[in-house]
Amino acid sequence: MESALKPFRILAYIVGVMLLVLVVCIVLRYGFGIEGPSQFVSPIHGFLYMLYLVAVMNLGMKARWSWQYIVGVMLAGTVPLLSFVFERKVTHRVEAELAASAA
Repeated sequence: MESALKPFRILAYIVGVMLLVLVVCIVLRYGFGIEGPSQFVSPIHGFLYMLYLVAVMNLGMKARWSWQYIVGVMLAGTVPLLSFVFERKVTHRVEAELAASAA
């Protein structure tokens, strides 16, 4: 479980930052007619989000989470700033489970 936590944490931060960048690009595209940045950032964010989904599934299966919790963590990557919040919650939850299993 510990080996799956680090990739999840890294991808949660990256996806969160990329989502914020994407929101700015969408504002530029539809608010100001500047299409270039969103055409570049959108596919990169999409690819990174797919990696995030794989990392969540990997961690969720190793931690034996319910499907509802796994899907909730996956959806956290679709709301700006929520991936940062869930990264902290998931990290605390996994660290608590690791401490409990070690004791």
